[in-house]
Formats: sequence, C-alpha cells, structure tokens
Amino acid sequence: MRVWHGLDQVSPEFGPTVVTIGNFDGVHRGHQEVLAHAKTLASELGGLPVVALTFDPHPVMVLRPDRAPAMLSRAEERAELLTRYSADAVLILPFTKEVAGWPPEEFIDRVLVRALHAKAVVVGENFRFGHRAAGHVDTLIAAGAEAGFQVEGLSLAGGEQPWSSTYIRERIAEGDVEAAAEALGRPLRVTGVVVEGDKRGRELGYPTANIPADPAAAIPVDGVYAGWLTVLEPAPGAPAYDEPLPAAISVGSNPTFDGVDRRVESYVLDRDDLELYGAKIAVDFVSRLRGTQIRFETIDELLVQMKADVDGARRILTGN
Repeated sequence: MRVWHGLDQVSPEFGPTVVTIGNFDGVHRGHQEVLAHAKTLASELGGLPVVALTFDPHPVMVLRPDRAPAMLSRAEERAELLTRYSADAVLILPFTKEVAGWPPEEFIDRVLVRALHAKAVVVGENFRFGHRAAGHVDTLIAAGAEAGFQVEGLSLAGGEQPWSSTYIRERIAEGDVEAAAEALGRPLRVTGVVVEGDKRGRELGYPTANIPADPAAAIPVDGVYAGWLTVLEPAPGAPAYDEPLPAAISVGSNPTFDGVDRRVESYVLDRDDLELYGAKIAVDFVSRLRGTQIRFETIDELLVQMKADVDGARRILTGN
C-alpha cells in the first residue's frame, strides 16, 4: 500500500496519474463507484495509476470545529479502504488553514499538476475546493483544458437515497446499523485498544472486551447489538486470534452500575479464555438487538436480559 502524508513525499518521477479527490469518510458505496470509474478510465488511458487524494483532518474540523462531523474512519483506515477499492496510491494531504486559503488555481497547480501529474481527474458532481469553496467541477474542466488533463464529474449514486457519509452518520445515530452497512457495503466498524474495565462481566459469566467510545468517531446510539470482534493486533505475549469472533455488543455507560464513561463492550459468545487486554480490536456491527440501555433493579434481572441478548446475537450470527 503506497501512502503519502504530504506533497513532499510524492516522488517527482511518479505519474502521469488519474486522480480522484474527496474526504472519502467511510469509503462508502458511492465512493467505491467513483474509484471504480477512475480505475476504468486509468485503464483506458494506458494503465495509469489511480491516486486517491483525501484530507486529514476533515476540513470542517479546521474551518468550523463546532460543526465537525463524527468520523466514520480514521486516516489510516481510510487509506486501507481506498486501496482495497482500486486506488494504487493514497495522498493524505494535511488540511491546515494555509491549505484552506489556497485559491482553486493554486490547489490545481500545486497538487494536480506539479505533484501528481494528472492526466485525468474524477470527482463527484458536487465537489468543491479552494478558498471559500470557490472551485467546482467547471473550474477543474477549465484548468484541465489548459494543463492537459480531462475531468469527469459523477452524479451521486444510490438511487432515491444517495449514498453519503452524512446519511450513514444519521443511520448510525439512530442505531440502524443494517442501513449503515447497506450504504457502506460492509458492516460499520469501530476500532480501539482493549482496556481493563470493572470486571463485573467476568464475575457474572460474561467477560467483555471494552474499548472507550471515541467522541470523535461515529459510534451507534446506546443499545445492544450483534456483531463480530476481530483482533487486529494481539497484546504483547498474547495469542493471535485469526478469525472474526461472534459477539454480543453493548454500547453505553452501564447504568445498572452507575457507569459514567461511554464504551463499547463486546462479549465473545461462549468464550472466557481470550487474552485481549491491550489488544487492538475491531468491532463490526451487524444488527441491533434492543434500544437504549436499561437500568435493572436486581442482578438476576440483568442476567436474564444478558442471556436473552446473547441468545439473540447467536441466532443472528450463527443461525443457532
């Protein structure tokens, strides 16, 4: 995977290229169609490499931090997904107030012409760029006529409900992880490093792997879900677990025990032997089992509900 974290990392000899530009948050099915189109065009132009240009942090975090969206993917996850869906290289351009101040012509000259030697540029039809978002597809077309690159602006894909990062965030905020997965083309994934919790789950017979709920990330509304836990990086000295593991997942602050910190707690079905403290894990959300977390009056009531949740997760994930 070829990833550049700035214009200075791009080799002057690299290119010519086909470039696609966007925030690409989540790399959803709409993004995937843009990437596929860029790949087809690159083949038609003689097998040119496709470069996906994205920004970190999200421009809104710099320009209007009070309106910054909950992110569907971190920059490194975005790069991996972009290469999975046809990009040959990824340029993560650090977005600063200086970059935000570039007029469209400067952005085109610095990035597309001098750094990436673009022969073609593929973007969504609503793409805007440059100082005060003054640049648009027509700006690119005019510049390309002079600089020697062609431009294609693609309409939003997805039919009556176009796929977009905003739509996916709305579905996640409602706990509708199935609709989010449909638009993403895969289950919603949340990653983190497992921390020690209160160990009450282990005492109750349901040990959980807990990761803090990152306030900057798009995490489903509080509730209980069925999904899969994958160990991305084992803890030092711990075994490697190569296969995704079926799990019942609780999102919230554990109101029965007066919890405060919001977290994602995953109980791997029928396993109490896993060594996960300190491991980096991914949690993939498949289906919502029930809504907002409940404060139970007794431990027995809690145990009855936990068993029902685990049984529900097992039915969804394994069919048993």
